Amino acid sequence: MKSDKKELIFDAMEKLMSEVPYKDISVDVIAKKAGIGKGSIYYYFKSKDEILYSVIERCYRRAVHEYFETLHTSSENSALAKIKKLFQSVIKRDFSGNEKNMLITLHLHDDMTLHHKMKCAAIQEISPVLTELLKEGINEGSIKTDTPKESAEIIVAVLTFFLDDTVFPEDNNSMLIKLKILAGVLETCLKTEPGSFDFLYKAN
Repeated sequence: MKSDKKELIFDAMEKLMSEVPYKDISVDVIAKKAGIGKGSIYYYFKSKDEILYSVIERCYRRAVHEYFETLHTSSENSALAKIKKLFQSVIKRDFSGNEKNMLITLHLHDDMTLHHKMKCAAIQEISPVLTELLKEGINEGSIKTDTPKESAEIIVAVLTFFLDDTVFPEDNNSMLIKLKILAGVLETCLKTEPGSFDFLYKAN
């Protein structure tokens, strides 16, 4: 029941963010939308911001889960192929810009505190996925690193930072140059075959 009630609160917040500006959403409004008492919300959360943080994390977990679902239907089984699919999802903003998450992205873009939280959620949710893929690559022999967890966190943080157009205004040519440099850095740090990360800047 506890989990069900929290999900009601999360669902209500997502729906509200697709309907009204974030500043117009209050705990009272969330409670009404969820069909529960205001006291129930305060039992689980201290503020609407805390609710939003949890919703952001849920969105990334959901997107990462969908990423794994696509792997089951893919013919590519190598670790590098799976990493390619993961990176392409991040670059295309599938995790933060797909239909389910777009409403959150749109509302957080102009709020730097919440925008920062969204980036942190991306790093926290996607890094463990990459960590496991790096370990898989180590076992296959296609990747060589003694620090898969730390490497994954740095890689995801760098990608997330590069793709943040509040930091780097949209410039496709500049972005391609940065991604080409990153591809070279990854090949060196992970000791992969030359060209392993060319997909970062080359069209399929």
